[in-house]
Amino acid sequence: MAGRGTWARLAALLTVLLVTAVTACTGGRAGEPATPAADVPGDIVVASGRDVTGKNGIRQQLIDAWNRQQEKAGTGYRARLVELPGSADEQRSQLLGALQSGSATYDVVNLDVTWVPEFAAAGLVRRLPDAVLDSDVIKSVAGTARWDGKVYAVPFNSDVGLLYYRRDHLRAAGIQRTDLSTGVDRARLQEIIQSLENQPPKGYEQGWTTQLAPYEGRTVNAVEAFASATPDLPLTDAEGHYVATVEQLTEGIAELRQRTGPLYTLQDAVHSDEDASLADFAAGRTAFLRHWPYAYRTLHQTFTDEQLGVAPLPGRAVLGGQNLAVTAASQRAGKAAELIGFLTGEESERCLLDAGFAATRASAYGSATVKCPLAAGSPSPSPTGERADRMPRDDAGRPAYARRILLPALRAAVQRPRTPLYGAFTQTFTAQLGALFGARPPTDAQLAQGLDEALRKALPD
Repeated sequence: MAGRGTWARLAALLTVLLVTAVTACTGGRAGEPATPAADVPGDIVVASGRDVTGKNGIRQQLIDAWNRQQEKAGTGYRARLVELPGSADEQRSQLLGALQSGSATYDVVNLDVTWVPEFAAAGLVRRLPDAVLDSDVIKSVAGTARWDGKVYAVPFNSDVGLLYYRRDHLRAAGIQRTDLSTGVDRARLQEIIQSLENQPPKGYEQGWTTQLAPYEGRTVNAVEAFASATPDLPLTDAEGHYVATVEQLTEGIAELRQRTGPLYTLQDAVHSDEDASLADFAAGRTAFLRHWPYAYRTLHQTFTDEQLGVAPLPGRAVLGGQNLAVTAASQRAGKAAELIGFLTGEESERCLLDAGFAATRASAYGSATVKCPLAAGSPSPSPTGERADRMPRDDAGRPAYARRILLPALRAAVQRPRTPLYGAFTQTFTAQLGALFGARPPTDAQLAQGLDEALRKALPD
């Protein structure tokens, strides 16, 4: 199931993992090497956020497949998925609290890509062999699994901002070219929105919507604007220290103001998260939507290719996703790493792609020999599991847009700031930029000055 020996290669590296482990060890006086403790048979507990592919989602299906292999081999191990409630910020707090206090027994944690430096620097997850990130892992995605030059996780599923659009709205406004899949810049996007204003379709209110509520969605949208205004903007350096200038922040704020202004953006976007923005777009209140890859599958349960399109996001898009890591306190570190190898192997990644996630391996998008062997590899996105899958697929069964649009978008995506203090960064970034959406927003320069001062306090040298 792991595909092309990926699982086997990782299993062969478990000795390296255990020799370098600094916890769950026995023996050894001060200054002497510790002897790794043997794995304890039993449940390998995987802590993760909600699976957006629905009831009996693809993550659970992959874990079930691994469990069947273990049962057949009589190993005495079984993986168990625990889904954490709440938003991503709340899940991070739960995981940090649980691992720091030892109140929960997790062997594998599914970390948002922005959390890896924090968990690694705090010693909450174990270092992994460098070879777990082989050449098949998309280069931009592989970078999210490292901190301080070392590997602490393996990419599980990725994410990137995309532009969804209503072809039916464009046609209703008299726009002839409704295929924007090759890309559209911000100026052309605004031209199209102006045409929609002149001849609005039924139910239409404003050009586009996105996620601007005071949570991580606002941070993502702002980083995309900042990176578009100043290519390769280094908000933090390799050590996680804040390094931007007031001038760079001013340019980024100007871009964010322009793309979220009332001439183009749905008023409710300032209060919207992923669910709310998706609902507004589906209801026809907007013609364009900035969202993640899973929306492709969800929206196609309602819309056809004649009604719906997807394109690269104008400007720079932020890289998202989750990575799997072995906890420092795990008593089954070797077997937990073996499970991660299985869940992130070539065929497993193909299963994740087919189910609507963005796969982390290039082979999932193009190899003719890498297939998902699960009988039910495409779970319904409905919470009840009752609705059939209507996602457009290519001749090989992949999502129709995956190779042509999704893979290039992942390769070109930018990361959010890499720092062990990411929680402090995003809280400060989100709060400070809230003034932009108030009744009396400050000037770009005023807001940049305040943001610069706040980030220097949040990310001290």
